[in-house]
Amino acid sequence: MALVDCGNGVRLERGTRCKLSDGVTLVSDHYYPAGAGPWPTLLMRQPYGRDIASTVVYAHPVWFARNGFHVVIQDVRGRGGSEGNFYPFRHEGRDGAETIAWLRGHAPCNGRVGMYGFSYQGATQLLAAAEQPEGLQCIAPHMTATDLYHGWFYHQGALRLSSALGWGIQMLREDARRKGLRETSDKLESAWTNIRAQATCGPYAEHPAIKDPALPSYVRDWFAHREPGEYWTAQDISTRIDRIQIPALHIAGWYDTYLEGSIAGYLALRKGAGTESAREHQYLFVGPWMHIPWGDRLGDANLGEAANLNTDEILLRWFSHWLKDTSEFSIDAHVRYFRLGINNWRGAHDWNEEAYTLYLHSAGSANSRNGDGHLSPDAPEHEEPRDVFVYDPDVPVMAPGGPQALSGPFDQSALEMGNNLLVYTSEPVQQAVEVFGQPRIKLYAATSGTHADFVAKLVRVSANDRAEFLCIGIARSSWLFRDTEYSTDKTHAWEFTLEPIAFVLAVGERLRLEIASSAFPLYDRNPSTDVPPQRADNWNWARSTQQILHTTEHPSALYLPIKGAPGW
Repeated sequence: MALVDCGNGVRLERGTRCKLSDGVTLVSDHYYPAGAGPWPTLLMRQPYGRDIASTVVYAHPVWFARNGFHVVIQDVRGRGGSEGNFYPFRHEGRDGAETIAWLRGHAPCNGRVGMYGFSYQGATQLLAAAEQPEGLQCIAPHMTATDLYHGWFYHQGALRLSSALGWGIQMLREDARRKGLRETSDKLESAWTNIRAQATCGPYAEHPAIKDPALPSYVRDWFAHREPGEYWTAQDISTRIDRIQIPALHIAGWYDTYLEGSIAGYLALRKGAGTESAREHQYLFVGPWMHIPWGDRLGDANLGEAANLNTDEILLRWFSHWLKDTSEFSIDAHVRYFRLGINNWRGAHDWNEEAYTLYLHSAGSANSRNGDGHLSPDAPEHEEPRDVFVYDPDVPVMAPGGPQALSGPFDQSALEMGNNLLVYTSEPVQQAVEVFGQPRIKLYAATSGTHADFVAKLVRVSANDRAEFLCIGIARSSWLFRDTEYSTDKTHAWEFTLEPIAFVLAVGERLRLEIASSAFPLYDRNPSTDVPPQRADNWNWARSTQQILHTTEHPSALYLPIKGAPGW
């Protein structure tokens, strides 16, 4: 096949075929640098079209080839030009390892391979690395997860509905086209283009677009497997962390869907990778980004020039260091993180685990931001009245970013006007306060629901009263109390984490905590009944009354990972 001239001596070979041991053929595009080679190889395995090559966030493969790398972009099994049937994650370990073995016999490859990519392309790296293929010397998994149940699909018992259903519909579209299912394809396309309506269909496990039995079952399987277990661990590396024995450069975003999965993966490998060298050479950058794109703007927020981190140059140094022995990747800390609020970067060698306590208080009317809820470092000294709100799954509290659950530092002020959530706000800080790590909360709560959720959300309130979303967490009773007794109208201690975050409160700013029982459609609605959430609709939803206690015996509190002195 004739090579395509890409300028500067770079040449493209399209449609190169790799036959796997089970007879399936995978197809890839190869970008060759100027000169005769051989060269170190960068491999990306992806399901979205090898010509796109994740250029929504990375430089085009031509750029990496100009810098002396043989770049291979491969369609995974059942996608693009590759044969076979696609079932997310299931085949990527073996297929990736066999692809690397094939590449090492490919004349342009000098035997040294690195992998890169974000999201699904990050998972293909981790799964291949766990197979320990000879020649794979480093990876760069970005915005992904080592644990699919906890880090990708479910958050403390609640389904990440908008991302799971939206991504599932996106992936099923190609399956329908490959199978020639025109009517099903049209339904999927209609659902895909009407993002706002995707999650409102109920029951969501019976969404018309995913019901065709001729389609692969993976989306329905995600909804059916609501507990961690073999279904999930067979597809990820959560029980095989020690199989990773190579360096990894992780990138995450404070507003990314898979933030917790990315950071948990870094921490797991930092602690449990299979060699001391691999554990030592795990690095993490956490920027102020959502899943796509990576830059200085999120909604109407300008995050400053520092948010425009040149991740391509960092990747170039990373791969040159490990694949060319240039010794040019050097940072002063294992973790580099972006501090929201003052919008700059800082380094750390360890994840911050220290906790500073702020207690919830009110005179019994913390409903909405017009209520009397407040946060204080002082514990309750008397029996303060309970705060009460009603959860109605028919009218749920919306997620940050509204019906599309778009993440970012969106102003929550309008949402905080509702009485179906509680709002607790601190006094203005007297000196700057830096938070870095994973906040957690302990709520003493009672609910009339047979099943219930509590959602906690942190908000930064600026001097002009803009209420910017920071991070969120949820816990579902069936998950939190799965090993203990749970009953209605009884006080239980709900202790759970929020997603990690780093921010600085400037002098005069305040911290706000919102408590609700939903954040729809970020998370699926709890029906408050025994009907499984994926099978529930308005025929079997039930309202519930939630009570939050903050007394001497039941001091509900927020635990903040503060660096340095607190400012209250």
